[in-house]
Amino acid sequence: MTEINEVAERVAARRAELDEEERLLAERLDAVCAEREELVVAMRVWERMHAQLDAERPSAQAATAQVGGRGVLLVPHRETGAGEEVLPPDYQRLMKIVRNTGSPIRVKDVGVELGLEVKAKGRLEPLRGKLSKLAGRGWLRKLPDGRFQIAP
Repeated sequence: MTEINEVAERVAARRAELDEEERLLAERLDAVCAEREELVVAMRVWERMHAQLDAERPSAQAATAQVGGRGVLLVPHRETGAGEEVLPPDYQRLMKIVRNTGSPIRVKDVGVELGLEVKAKGRLEPLRGKLSKLAGRGWLRKLPDGRFQIAP
């Protein structure tokens, strides 16, 4: 009978070990599942932020294009008789916003019109660069207070 008791004790001890191992594995599995869910949420947030940044980022077009082996400005200098249609679409949209205000406009206000997040520091710098480029090429006039208006 003692032999049966020893076998029963060993079986019970092994069962207790396996029960503990199962408990530890279940805890680990729960932790892995929770981390996976956190990653899914983080990925969704990242994708939304990436999409927003892409929308806010200046056009990926280069400042020049090659035509006949020569560099040509995509945002040309304003010439007499040239219409805004010679500008890339991003810049045409900016010109329309500035023109529709009828008075000098701040970069922040242009950003609001474009639906950009204007409260975040640095979000408007690419936009400021585009407006400054238009001013430098004669399409807009930059006032001393930093506002922009259509060049005469």
